[in-house]
Amino acid sequence: MVVDDSAVVRGLETRLLEADPQIKVIASVGNGQVALQTLERHEVEVVILDIEMPVLDGLSALPKLLARDPTLKVIMASTLTLRNAEISLQALEAGAADYLPKPAASREISADGAFKHDLIAKVKALGLARRRNQQRPGAKPGGTGFTAARTRQEAPVKAPAVTLRQQAPVVLRKAPVTAEAVDIIAIGSSTGGPQALFTVLGAMKGSGPLRQPILITQHMPATFTTILAGHISRSAGMDAHEGQDGEVIKGGQVYVAPGDYHMTVESKGTQKVIRLNQDPPENFCRPAVDPMFRSIARAYGRRTLGVVLTGMGSDGTKGGAMIVEAGGTIVAQDEATSVVWGMPGAIAQAGLCTAVLPIGEIGPYISKIANKR
Repeated sequence: MVVDDSAVVRGLETRLLEADPQIKVIASVGNGQVALQTLERHEVEVVILDIEMPVLDGLSALPKLLARDPTLKVIMASTLTLRNAEISLQALEAGAADYLPKPAASREISADGAFKHDLIAKVKALGLARRRNQQRPGAKPGGTGFTAARTRQEAPVKAPAVTLRQQAPVVLRKAPVTAEAVDIIAIGSSTGGPQALFTVLGAMKGSGPLRQPILITQHMPATFTTILAGHISRSAGMDAHEGQDGEVIKGGQVYVAPGDYHMTVESKGTQKVIRLNQDPPENFCRPAVDPMFRSIARAYGRRTLGVVLTGMGSDGTKGGAMIVEAGGTIVAQDEATSVVWGMPGAIAQAGLCTAVLPIGEIGPYISKIANKR
């Protein structure tokens, strides 16, 4: 379901979505109140929810939509402003699955290839994740497809069942046999990542001051990463900020890759410094996790702890392989607690992880390794 007060934007987004044969749009509505009424009549898997709307705005509608259907996957959509970035992160903390920055001008929506890719990829990934969750024992019954076209039918509309591919088994590596503590913690995340980051870093607060630096690449545009760093500082009680080119890396600091820049590490004498670049996107992303992991494997070798949290795609797997080759350690989030088990699933199924853990156990696991003497 597409929810936006602009009929032009609704029409453009609907056409982009329905150009993919696996996606159908159940309804196209102008505010959150109508979206709630539509949810009573139709079975919906994914909602594209605008922030600024009359009658009932997106942030106010979000908890009501999730109360009506807790399995619903909601993507917040907004133009790229500081205010909207802040609201989008509040929405993620309140249960939204992801966010989608809209082009400033509605006429640019169809022309923006990156927006089209992200819109379709996120809807399909979240729809698939919802279906997988519903196939687990004890899961609430629900829909099976990315459901149907703009319609005002009163009867629920269902899409044909979709066969889900079997996932490869996870084979864990043995933990490196070493008495050495790690010198750096590198975290990669995407869809569902902000909530996961707050959980992981928040759980580390009680373990005392951290001597290692933490580098984070979260798939986010500029402005959003600025707000994310501020939220991490407040929620985790750690000094977090966007990394700056040439900045010397210090222990106990959290560095967030700024939107539209890959963040890497370079050895400079006895120091390690952050380098930012605008090399081509990797895995359709900039910032991407792979460049960060590769550079950290070269700079820190076996004293590296890499962490891959929830997200779609496979970013982090190639860089993670280099960390393992250098003697470092990789841990990933498990499927049950991931919003989308793409990134962590890919690296886990590649046999690179020493542990695949629920989100609530990752923070204590990191603290245990970080505090090793």
